[in-house]
Amino acid sequence: MNDKKIKPESGASADAIEFHYGTGNDYFALWLGESMAYSCALWNSDDESQSLDDAQRAKIRYHCEQARAKDAQSVLDIGCGWGGVLQALVNDYGVTRAVGLTLSDSQLEWVNQLGSTKIEARLESWKDHDPDVQYDSIISIGAFEHFAKLGLSEKEKVKIYREFFTRCHGWLGARGWMSLQTVAYGNSLPKDFDQFIAKEIFPETDTPRLVEIAAGAEYLFEVVALRNDRDDYRRTLRAWFSRLKENRVQAVELKGEEEVQRFEQYLRLMAYMFEVGGLDLHRITLRKIDKPKVA
Repeated sequence: MNDKKIKPESGASADAIEFHYGTGNDYFALWLGESMAYSCALWNSDDESQSLDDAQRAKIRYHCEQARAKDAQSVLDIGCGWGGVLQALVNDYGVTRAVGLTLSDSQLEWVNQLGSTKIEARLESWKDHDPDVQYDSIISIGAFEHFAKLGLSEKEKVKIYREFFTRCHGWLGARGWMSLQTVAYGNSLPKDFDQFIAKEIFPETDTPRLVEIAAGAEYLFEVVALRNDRDDYRRTLRAWFSRLKENRVQAVELKGEEEVQRFEQYLRLMAYMFEVGGLDLHRITLRKIDKPKVA
């Protein structure tokens, strides 16, 4: 296991990630649900009674299937969180080895306690990842939006995304698949909204635009499927807010009134931004473009 702490210059550092996730596993467990998935769920729009836990399991299944991970020898999860995808890969999809990358000490500790010999978690940036074998599939949920710092130009951001996709291309075997989920700027963003997120919730973070993602992947990956499920994130955020409200007494005991209020403000504002289209939620299925061999 690689236990060094990474501070990538172009994106959110380990310290910035820990500023948010270091709030504590017990605190997040109060309102994230049994999957401990801190990213947009996949909801059935025809079922208003669907539970958050069911929707999060549906999201995990979707990405495992889009990445064609069934019975794979080795799968990489970039930004593995608390290990929900890693567990599904080895328990439900027959994956022999599931490798997860995180910059959060709290998340690493949680994943290591899962006790599976098929799961390998690393406190490591994607920029420093150097696998010993190629992967069959790559999954990344809720990490891509942290790869660029606020204040970078579009050209600088695309350069970072290009480096990311180039590395993923090299890590994947022939005709490898990748399933990516990320928040992206929509078309009705209010002025200075990004400043609140960068200052109060995710320091050092700037969200991508769809055109920047496409430019980064060009000639490396073929886009097979693209979904904008922003209403799914609105519903997810409202479910989290409801759970936090239900467990507010315990939350305040753990983290204090000011911290709980900060998260309540964040969840309400983010839900509104997804509702009005200031933010989008993209799920992108990508297939590696294999370079032709020269005779």
